[in-house]
Amino acid sequence: MIKYLGSKRTLVPVIVKAIEDAVGGQGQPCTVADLFSGTSRVGHALKAAGHRVRANDHNAYAVTLARCYVEADAEEVGREAEQLVREFNALPGSAGYMTDTFCVRSRFFQPKNGERIDAIREAIAAKGLRPELEAVMLVSLMEAADRVDSTTGLQMAYLKNWAPRAHNDLELRVPNVLPRAAAGKGQAHCADAIAAAGTLTADVTYLDPPYNQHSYLGNYHVWESLVRWDKPEVYGVACKRMDVRDRRSLFNSRPRFANTMRTLLRAITSPVIVVSFSNEGYLSRDEMEGMLAELWDGCGEVTTLENDFKRYVGAQIGIHNPAGRKVGSVSHLRNKEFVYVATRVGKR
Repeated sequence: MIKYLGSKRTLVPVIVKAIEDAVGGQGQPCTVADLFSGTSRVGHALKAAGHRVRANDHNAYAVTLARCYVEADAEEVGREAEQLVREFNALPGSAGYMTDTFCVRSRFFQPKNGERIDAIREAIAAKGLRPELEAVMLVSLMEAADRVDSTTGLQMAYLKNWAPRAHNDLELRVPNVLPRAAAGKGQAHCADAIAAAGTLTADVTYLDPPYNQHSYLGNYHVWESLVRWDKPEVYGVACKRMDVRDRRSLFNSRPRFANTMRTLLRAITSPVIVVSFSNEGYLSRDEMEGMLAELWDGCGEVTTLENDFKRYVGAQIGIHNPAGRKVGSVSHLRNKEFVYVATRVGKR
């Protein structure tokens, strides 16, 4: 899957086990609503374990990832995806929006790969594929581009010198689409998290909200433009979409975060809520535990699992300006990820 800030790759087994323990243990299929699905890494793992996932995110690239990894089923798209990968891998490059914006005006990709991205993306658009199959092909292209980019994993900037992988040739692969889960077909939704909380009923609701001021749209604007294919006007050295300035989440605001989180939690109807959150976030452990303990008129039980991890690579190498000069120091190399499990245990 794509490189991603806040990726739960190493935390996934902990999250899946916490959810399964809350609903009766492994082997008890359930429905899980994932309101901030991101890469759908957690949703993919839950689907693999047999659970039905109802994924949601407000960014188009994340919804596309969820449509591929949560909603699409291998038995329905696998054969066609293999054929399309072979067809698209044989296409010659043809310079267009991606090449001009992200190879000439900026340096996210080598021009040879930008031209291939342009050609394949136009071919996908011309096919008029049904939504699930189109999502699989878009994810195939997104992941292929990710393997030859020249960043530390964030698209707020690119490296001064080409990353070694950027010299490789772009090549599509079929994403790891899973068979339908035992608990039923998954879903991918595009909505505000609070709105989704009131409509996506589930046995468990999983939350992995933003925890600082950086928007995921700003961090992954290249993927948003690749998926939407709206060829937007851009600004700045990183050629960000203009709507990065306007499509801000309340969860990215320190003054608004607590009230927004409280509103979200109260909108959830599931009897179990699982939250992933970092000790670098806007709420401390005590604050998050207190907020969860308030739910269900105080009839909930809160358990916290603490995990220690390396910080993402951009944080490890320090802060650099657009010219590539180091302008800040590394404050710490590790952080704590908490998994909070709140369960309704009674009524008043």
